[in-house]
Amino acid sequence: MTQGAGQEPVVRTATLRDFRVPPYAQTPVPPQAQGAPPSSVPPHTTDPHPPAPGAPVPPTAASAPPHTAAPPRAPHPGNAVVGDEQPEGYTPTERDLPVIRRGDTVQVQTVTEPRSDEGRGPLFVVGDVHGYLDELLAALGEQGLIDAEGNWAAGNARLWFLGDFTDRGPDGIGVIDLVMRLSAEAAAAGGYCKALMGNHELLLIGAKRFADTPVNSGAGTATFQAAWLLNGGQKADMDRLQDVHLQWMSRLDAVVEEDGHLLMHSDTTAYLDYGSSIEDVNDTITAILTRNDADECWDLFRKLTKRFAFRDEGGSQAVRELLATYGGQRVVHGHSPIPYLLGEVGTEEGDDGSGPVVNGPHVYADGLAIAMDGGVTMAGKLLVVQLPLHD
Repeated sequence: MTQGAGQEPVVRTATLRDFRVPPYAQTPVPPQAQGAPPSSVPPHTTDPHPPAPGAPVPPTAASAPPHTAAPPRAPHPGNAVVGDEQPEGYTPTERDLPVIRRGDTVQVQTVTEPRSDEGRGPLFVVGDVHGYLDELLAALGEQGLIDAEGNWAAGNARLWFLGDFTDRGPDGIGVIDLVMRLSAEAAAAGGYCKALMGNHELLLIGAKRFADTPVNSGAGTATFQAAWLLNGGQKADMDRLQDVHLQWMSRLDAVVEEDGHLLMHSDTTAYLDYGSSIEDVNDTITAILTRNDADECWDLFRKLTKRFAFRDEGGSQAVRELLATYGGQRVVHGHSPIPYLLGEVGTEEGDDGSGPVVNGPHVYADGLAIAMDGGVTMAGKLLVVQLPLHD
C-alpha cells in the first residue's frame, strides 16, 4: 500500500510485497442480495458470530457519506451443530473453549492526544470490520480520521487495520475499497493508512482461487468454498470481488511493529512457524500465496485461525515469546471477540440489556496483550482507538 514519504525508515531490501497495487476509488455498492447459500453447504455447519435477532444496529454517524443502504441482517448459513461435532474449517469460539474470567482482563477507555504537526503523527488501530461499512465510517468519523464526505482528514496520522474486512457483514468489498482509497489520501496528506492480513482475507482468497478443490485438512477432505460459507461468506462480496482486491489482499503484511506495539491479526503463536523476524514472516506468507498451492494456503489459513493463545495459563509467556522474537512491548491483536473473551455473548432477544457490552479494548496477559475485536458481528462495537492506551 502507498505510504507517506519520510514516514518510515527503510529497514530491508524491497520485495514483491512492497510494490503495492495502486489504490482505487471506492466502487458503487450494488443492492446487497443476501441469497440462501448453495445446497452444498453441510447441514450441520454454524456461524460463530450470528447477529442477535432484534439487536440494535449501531447508528451511522451523521458525517458518514451516503451509499446504498445495507439490507436487514439475516442469519448466516446454518445455526446448529449436531452433538459435539465440529465441522472442518469451522472457526472455534466460546462454545469450544472456556471463557476468560472478568478479573483476568482490564477494560480501558482511550484518550485522544493532540495530533503533532511535525514528524510522525499519532497511531490508530482498527479492529475486525467484517463488512460493517456503516459502523466503520461512523467510528472513523468519531476519531476525526475522516470528514463528512468520508475523505481522509487526519493529516500525518498513522492508521493500521488489523484484518478481517469481509464475511458476516453486508459490504466487505465496500470496506476494502474504502481502505484502499484512504491509503492514497493519507499518503498525500503526509500520513498513512495500512492493513494487515487476517484469516478471513486468506479464506476469501482461497474461496476465489480454489473454490471446491479438495485440500488436505488433516481430518479428512475440506474445501475453501465450504469453509468460506461456513464462516459467513457473503455472495454479494464474491460477486463484486475483482483482481485488484485479490492482489491487494495477497500482498498484505501479517505482522508489523509500530511504536513498541507488535500488531497482528490473530492471538496465536503460529506466526513463529513462518520466520524468526517480522520480515521473514511477511515474506514467507507472501511467497506461499504467490505459489498458489491449495494445500499450502489451507495450512496457512488454519494456523492463522487459531486463537486464545494469550489468555489462559501460560498466556503471558506466549506473548513474551512473540515479543522476544519480533520486538515490541505489547501485542495488539484482533480476531477473538472481546465479548467471547469475557463470556458476554448476550441473549437471542438482544433487547433486554444483557447483550455484549464493549466500551473499548481489553488489556490482559499481565498487561502485555491488547484485544481489539469489539464483536461488531454480534451487536458489539467496532473499535478504532489511539495507541498507546492510558489504562
